[in-house]
Amino acid sequence: MTKRMNYSIITQQVVILCREVGKFIKVESGRIKQSDIEEKGLHDLVSYVDKTAEQMLIDALKKMVPEAGFIAEESGIVESATYRWIIDPLDGTTNFIHKIPLYSISIALQMNGITMLGVVYEINQDECFYASHDGIAYLNGSPIHVSQTSTLSDSLIATGFPYYDFSRLKPYLAFFENLITNTRGIRRLGSAAVDLVYVACGRFEAFYEYGLHPWDVAAGAFIVERAGGKLSGFDGESDVVFGKDILATNGLVHKEILDKIASHFKPAV
Repeated sequence: MTKRMNYSIITQQVVILCREVGKFIKVESGRIKQSDIEEKGLHDLVSYVDKTAEQMLIDALKKMVPEAGFIAEESGIVESATYRWIIDPLDGTTNFIHKIPLYSISIALQMNGITMLGVVYEINQDECFYASHDGIAYLNGSPIHVSQTSTLSDSLIATGFPYYDFSRLKPYLAFFENLITNTRGIRRLGSAAVDLVYVACGRFEAFYEYGLHPWDVAAGAFIVERAGGKLSGFDGESDVVFGKDILATNGLVHKEILDKIASHFKPAV
């Protein structure tokens, strides 16, 4: 029988861990050189900072839940029957390398494929967003909730641009153009995890993107949900962690955006 986890306590432990690893990342941001950067693939960068930070996280998380497996950006997948951590040690590596001060640590814990806690730590602003199973979402200890904006015309939207899969780029840009003329504006910050938690705390009304990975969205999507938001793929279905695309909103503008998505392109199959 699986032992009962106290997800609230584990969440607080993860918050402390993220702040510790965040200090390492912040210090290294002033030291990293061009020669430290590797290309994993097209426009996909990594450095010793990502790798070291990930190992620091894995070593500590193994002690919290020894039986858990991992889905990690740099280390790949370590299977486990019940629990698994989904982690991104540095979401926004390109920002980090170019010394643009917006990047984050993203950590989620799943049990039998269901997310039970999520933590996103935006390092530069020292803002830690988190939530645990059956609880609400928080920012640095204060409760957060999605915005109450009910119309797309009054909404500020976040997105990202594909960096390796350009197969849907043409309709994606047409949809982008539509939103430019029908919203208060579009922002592209460079960290999907931060985009999501900004939806959760009401700074954005929505975030959408395709071509992301589980470690990009698992924690942030969970925090959006616990903050009262709504999640789906571009087809209106709910699998966003392992799906091909994601729409996260305050719930009030969700259908309006889905209708626009449907008018521009069909979701990936």
